[in-house]
Amino acid sequence: MPALPTVCPSPTPDLAAYDLLAPQLSGGKDSSVMLWSFMQDAAAAGVTDRVITYHATLGPLEWPAVHVDGTRYPSMSELAAAQSAACGIPPERHVEVARPAFLLTEIAAYGRFPRMGSPYCRKYAKESIISSAWTPLVRRLRRELGRPVRILKVMGLRADESRDRANHPAYRNVLTNSARVVDERLPVKDWPTAAVRAWHQHAPVPHHWTYDSYPGADDWRGTSRCSCSLCVFASKRDLLLVIARRPRLAALYAEVESTSGDSFRPDWRITDLITASRQPTTPGIVLPDDGPDMDLLEQQVRCALQKPPRKAVDLAARHRSACDGCTGTVPFPTAFKERYCS
Repeated sequence: MPALPTVCPSPTPDLAAYDLLAPQLSGGKDSSVMLWSFMQDAAAAGVTDRVITYHATLGPLEWPAVHVDGTRYPSMSELAAAQSAACGIPPERHVEVARPAFLLTEIAAYGRFPRMGSPYCRKYAKESIISSAWTPLVRRLRRELGRPVRILKVMGLRADESRDRANHPAYRNVLTNSARVVDERLPVKDWPTAAVRAWHQHAPVPHHWTYDSYPGADDWRGTSRCSCSLCVFASKRDLLLVIARRPRLAALYAEVESTSGDSFRPDWRITDLITASRQPTTPGIVLPDDGPDMDLLEQQVRCALQKPPRKAVDLAARHRSACDGCTGTVPFPTAFKERYCS
């Protein structure tokens, strides 16, 4: 099926042709350099007032803030807001969105972990929730303009990260309907990792602490990526380091794996990775993960595991643990209870 045309029939977009410029920030190293690069172009086009930044938080699955040696190192959500502010965007034009059910809860309810051919996690936790956040603005502008609203979604994906991302066009249309036309722009697609790290030496906002061997070390010897902590698409080295740093979160993934019967990845089970992480691994820091968000995540996941999975897994265990989370002290959204716990 041929690709739909972009708003601008050219290899790169004319930013003035769009009604909303929507950079998506993860709080990671690539989103920081992406926003800085993009805002140079927006300023040159005189359209910085059309920029609204968005962060789809993953809650306890994101890397949190930590206190080490008297210094506080910010969370990913805090860094996303700081990246936006450092580029001159007013705080009211930085929007953080989240789903009431965390991504791991959705994985537990679905019955299968995301796969390369079915990365539903991206749509569930990021793309669809940000698209929903555009809706009020789209409705208003659609009435005012009398035509579909033109949106440029701007992302920090880079070719160096994976073969899949290397194949992404730097400018393409991703949605066209009667209400909105959404094009996607990757301003730093061709930036090599070394250039991104070099840029961060003088960046207005520091990179996240998980990139380092120890918070504040500034040596880029921690995890190579900074998004969903236990990402199924991460390298084995990253996963072993994450498991050593976040053992409580890893144990909850193992609970989902053992109950559903689906392997964390086709080539690696999370239980085997947990065993491997006990070999000489220097995590630098081990998180207690003892906050209310982690308690809520644990309760949500166990409620979801009580239900039959929406997708059958051939090796799935038939035994389901009893839901012991619904009577906890952490409140559940009503919609979540109706979907998973009734």
